[in-house]
Amino acid sequence: MKIGFIGLGDMGRLYAKAFAKAGYSVCGCDLPENRQKLEADLAHTGIEIKDNGREISRVCDLIIYSVEAESLEKVVAECAASTRPGAIVAGQTSVKHPEITIFEKYLPEDVQIITFHAMHGPAFEPPGQKLILIPYRADEDAHERMYDIFDAVGCDIVEIDDYHEHDKIVADTQAVTHVGFESMGTAWKSAGFFPWENASYLGGIDNVKILTTLRIFSYKAHVYAGLAILNPYARQQVKRYSISESELFKLMIKEEEAEFRERLYRARDFVFHESRKPIMFNEQVMREFSLSEHAHQGKPNSHLSILSMVDAWYHLGVNPYDNLICQTPPFRLRLGIAEYLFKNDELLEESIETALYDKTIRGDDLEFHSAVREWSAIIGYGDMEGYKKHFNEVQQFFAGRLEEGKTQSTELIRRLME
Repeated sequence: MKIGFIGLGDMGRLYAKAFAKAGYSVCGCDLPENRQKLEADLAHTGIEIKDNGREISRVCDLIIYSVEAESLEKVVAECAASTRPGAIVAGQTSVKHPEITIFEKYLPEDVQIITFHAMHGPAFEPPGQKLILIPYRADEDAHERMYDIFDAVGCDIVEIDDYHEHDKIVADTQAVTHVGFESMGTAWKSAGFFPWENASYLGGIDNVKILTTLRIFSYKAHVYAGLAILNPYARQQVKRYSISESELFKLMIKEEEAEFRERLYRARDFVFHESRKPIMFNEQVMREFSLSEHAHQGKPNSHLSILSMVDAWYHLGVNPYDNLICQTPPFRLRLGIAEYLFKNDELLEESIETALYDKTIRGDDLEFHSAVREWSAIIGYGDMEGYKKHFNEVQQFFAGRLEEGKTQSTELIRRLME
């Protein structure tokens, strides 16, 4: 079976190399200006570089479009007519609504469509990583061949029959997850400090929040923009997160303790019901991964970002443990620290008391409140360029620690997954 990649960016190259290593015949193409660099990078892999996507489409049994979501329609329109009869076509974008619409519009009727979503970034090799397989228009033989291909490279395969259901889950595990951490980064940038230099962000939970934020900002803006803006379910869920954060923040300002506490405990009882199988993060491991030289000097934190997420899950009627079938490392980290906070009565009580009465952190919470509003508005307006600009500005603020953050977060994820 010959596998072709139209687009050899970070994820395209990652899977092209994995398939070649597994013994498949693999070819690929990218923009002409990237050819020399690709040939050098892939010189000893056996992967053949072709001039364009039309050549890939003519000769391959499986064609994988691995291009930016914004560019997908243009590329498919150029290459679709050349698709080999009976071939399987897949896309590597994280939002399947626009992808399936584009495939339906341009691909010949004799082409099979089985798409997929790798639930990890290029820092992780495919073996052992969660991969969602979504058959859309395919016979049994094509389905079996597609499954076998990903099984051969060691992916942890989960099948979802309906791409609508996939996008609904991914809105939570990716889009809203990213907005939460992006809002933290934006708040720290606006406040003008690095969190590892601030006593309010030196605990185990905060180490996870900081490293995950740095991890997200170490990647490319267009990936996150597409996830949030092109997913029809993401806007609804991001808006709910923004509403939850705003309502909790108002209760904090007014020091409405009874309502604040009752609301959070109601959300806790729904999300962390005893029937859920817990993640159980290790506190000692979380404390080890600090970027600060003064980790022992920490002080209480309101953890408004986490309180808001659990409240939003409650109001959306979402069981985040069900969504672990489409988990990403940042989502598992987010759910894990939320579980750790809400299932520790003493720590949750400290968070509530700090949120309501500790004025020393109120300014930080105000910055976070403003950041959530900004991100929610950008996504609500569908402003792709605004999203990228906002993202890149924060990315530049943390530029000096992004690589270290990505390295440490990778190790943190490995340790916490053990």
